[in-house]
Amino acid sequence: MSGRMIGVDVGGTFTDIFVLNEDDGTASVGKVPTTRPDQSGGFLAGMAAQVDDLSQLSVVVHGTTAGTNALLERKGAKAGVITTQGLRDVLEMRRRDRPRTWGLRGDFEPVVPRELRLEVPERTLADGSIRTAVDLQAVRDAAHALLEQGCEAVSILFANAYANPENEAAAVETVRAFWPNPHVSASHEILPEIREFERFSTTALNAYLQPEISGYLDRLQAALQSGGFDGEFMIVQSNGGVMAVDTACRFPVRTALSGPAAGVIAAGYIAQTAGFPDVITGDMGGTSFDVSLISGGKTVLSPETSIDFGMVVRTPMIEITTIGAGGGSISWVDKGGLLNIGPESAGSDPGPVAYGLGNDRPTVTDANVVLGRIDPDSPIGGKLKRLDVEAARIAIDTHVGQPLDLDTEQAAEAILRVANSRMAGAIRLVSIERGFDPKQFAFMPFGGGGALHAGAMMAEVGIARAIVPRYPGVTSAMGCVIADMRQDFVQTINTLVDHLDEAALARFMQDHTDTGMEMLDAARTRFQAREVTFELDMAYVGQTHTVPVPLTVSLTEGKVQAPTRADVIAAFDTAYHGIYGRLLDKGMRRILNLRSAVTGKRPKFDLSTLAPSGTVRIAPKNVRPVHFGSEWRDTAIYDRLSLPVGTVIKGPAILEQLDTTVLIEPGLSGRVDAYGNTIIEPAEGEV
Repeated sequence: MSGRMIGVDVGGTFTDIFVLNEDDGTASVGKVPTTRPDQSGGFLAGMAAQVDDLSQLSVVVHGTTAGTNALLERKGAKAGVITTQGLRDVLEMRRRDRPRTWGLRGDFEPVVPRELRLEVPERTLADGSIRTAVDLQAVRDAAHALLEQGCEAVSILFANAYANPENEAAAVETVRAFWPNPHVSASHEILPEIREFERFSTTALNAYLQPEISGYLDRLQAALQSGGFDGEFMIVQSNGGVMAVDTACRFPVRTALSGPAAGVIAAGYIAQTAGFPDVITGDMGGTSFDVSLISGGKTVLSPETSIDFGMVVRTPMIEITTIGAGGGSISWVDKGGLLNIGPESAGSDPGPVAYGLGNDRPTVTDANVVLGRIDPDSPIGGKLKRLDVEAARIAIDTHVGQPLDLDTEQAAEAILRVANSRMAGAIRLVSIERGFDPKQFAFMPFGGGGALHAGAMMAEVGIARAIVPRYPGVTSAMGCVIADMRQDFVQTINTLVDHLDEAALARFMQDHTDTGMEMLDAARTRFQAREVTFELDMAYVGQTHTVPVPLTVSLTEGKVQAPTRADVIAAFDTAYHGIYGRLLDKGMRRILNLRSAVTGKRPKFDLSTLAPSGTVRIAPKNVRPVHFGSEWRDTAIYDRLSLPVGTVIKGPAILEQLDTTVLIEPGLSGRVDAYGNTIIEPAEGEV
């Protein structure tokens, strides 16, 4: 397959575009403002700015925050629930946790109100036996009642459906026969896994998102087809893989944190190629700062996350820690006289004060503008011709300087110090607090604002170096192009190892493999290789928390060679000892879940094609004063993309390009490597 691939990442402020020509390896990038509330406007505008003829595209891959935003803003569809008699309040009771651990009060409203959570007679026991067959007439009556109340989607949540889906499957078939749209979610299809609340929550949130996400994706697909596009349209999942658009419409809950996940995938590939398998990523966009850790070239997957309090999604996700410290995060002084950053953001509209679009409260971007770190005559994104520096100064002075008795420059520096401190805290959370020494890692800043804070993160956390990718402002969009296709499966087994039915385990593994391979076959894209991995959730009897136990399994002509009990015991002992340093000699081992992943490895492009070639320029294009600490210093400004491989620039210096600004602080230097990355390290002679 040849042609052009395009990755589109929609963020809170900008929509980023990365176009790769598969024939010659060349790439181009673009950035346009994100449109709200319908993100498809920015998506299509960004593509139109980069591609004249959509028929030239072979693949379009989209990373989206539409699902995450719908959950955070409670803007999903009106959805109902049909559940087992006595279980209508599981979604509201949760785990009886509180928004604040030490608070005595806390409010929570589930996305499905109580009057739309209806019960029907049925009962399946934990061993899979059916005590009470489902009353299908009650199911019909409940579904009709939900339709009469205006529900667009429904989730069917039956007790212990993971152990035996017979009752739930019959109810789903009954409802789908007359429900006016495809938005019917079943817990045994979404998450056939033990633990009622997590299964109920994930399935209910899937139904809540279906009308919104499927409508959004249908609009995009129709617009692409009307423009002549006849290739593969795929969506990034939260696990860092991609899925077909029809799969995304059926399982929209898997798109949560889709865009940030794509950025981590790209960062890992870039860092590994550059010789840095251990890296901490920092994606700083207009709204948030997203941090993730990659060790030995592998991302860390979490089995579940909470999008907001009580909104639990249990599906494999790349572990990403998010704080409200983006370029558009608003600075404010509280009643106690403390300076705060975020979580409120100016976003893309109205944006920072310097945009001149109506916001009068200072942001992190405004501080960088006032201190000379961002060129007001060349703002990224192409939305504005010039930034209003004076308006930014007035806002910083009014809202921060005067309350804290600081001059404008001191107030702007204070904003950056607080923002940097919060970002450093997020990095410590994913590294030091999990047993990793950040000195052994490189820091990769990306997003539109990340490279302005690389030096500060090195100083705050003690990281030895930073790697700024060639196109940091569109790294997540690049990740869309790089990401493999991946399908995850889970099945609860819930048995002692001594009682393990090896044949049943083999059947589950084979079913997951066959289903995953069929989904890869259905994709209109080529794969360099296919990979199947298996993992068990295991623990000693009496323990609540499980450990992930990777299984070494071979495939022969698509047939799984399943492990024996002895293999499982050996794998568990290795995994448990690796985490805790000891085994429990008399403990009985228990298997809770089987997890499988079927991955289609997509072709990767040669990053060296991004390195500068042809006519290059080493001399600075100009010099301007930039504020560092307590003084203004004349600082050389370079056109970053024209710097040849091997160039070393000593700080203070600023490297500018369309999608970001790179700040090399005094005492540091930046070196251009063979892939066009800029490696920021202490300058020679500096400690």
